Amino acid sequence: MPKFSVNIQEDHKVRSIENEYLQAADYVRDKLKAKPDVLLVLGSGLGALADEMDGAVAVSYREIPHFKTSTAPGHKGRLVAGKLGGKNVIAMQGRIHVYEGYSPLEASLPVQVAHHLGAKNMIVTCACGGVNTDYNVGDICLISDHINLTHPGPMLGMNMSRFKNRFVDMSKVYDGDYIDLAKTVADSTNVKIKEGVYFYMPGPSYETPAEIKAIRTLGGDLVGMSLVHEVSMARLLEMRVLGFGLVTNMAAGILDKPLSEDEVISEGKKATTKFSKLIKGILKKM
Repeated sequence: MPKFSVNIQEDHKVRSIENEYLQAADYVRDKLKAKPDVLLVLGSGLGALADEMDGAVAVSYREIPHFKTSTAPGHKGRLVAGKLGGKNVIAMQGRIHVYEGYSPLEASLPVQVAHHLGAKNMIVTCACGGVNTDYNVGDICLISDHINLTHPGPMLGMNMSRFKNRFVDMSKVYDGDYIDLAKTVADSTNVKIKEGVYFYMPGPSYETPAEIKAIRTLGGDLVGMSLVHEVSMARLLEMRVLGFGLVTNMAAGILDKPLSEDEVISEGKKATTKFSKLIKGILKKM
């Protein structure tokens, strides 16, 4: 009997967390000027795009009930809402990672909040390592699919009665029409993009060269420490998802050099102009 007590406690904890998004959304709603159409998740080094919004309102994660703080380098840790590319956007200027000590459900709580506020679409971005040796540092890659063999999804232990399906269909995670739109906009704006599969690793240590070889064998083109829990929650909520990975470093063993967070931030800043042009072009036509 005692061996089940921890599971019961965890179950109560999960069910408590599950409803925290309602209070968080109520707090944020009072700050907004308009209902958001799109949730924009900005990864490491990519947060500057939120500063380009018209009529922006920023709310620190620390102010929002039940939000977790973002401790990763280059993450300001705030929600920014305003107009971008003609759309009402709410942006996560920095995300919450499982490697910071949070659960997948806690990491995906901002997605629930944005959806409850009205967002039906999500553009998710991340800094990542290039596993595919045809990639180069600075490449922007459309994410066509992802692989997660490490963590259970954020729905683990949730009361699924308020959803249509307990078992979420992940056969078409990244919206095909939006992928086509992104390619069209990239062509029209002369922003070169590639396309590949994102492989999730929990971090915070970078992968070993042997792990990168295994990831490549399993079909991964990119590797990173985020994204999958947010995307899984978005699909549960039937949000349409478009994903981008920015190659900020080549993965371990490809180049004879150590990996560092400074390189990630630096490459994110270098990509700001072309990344901004691409995202705003997509928003205009979304």
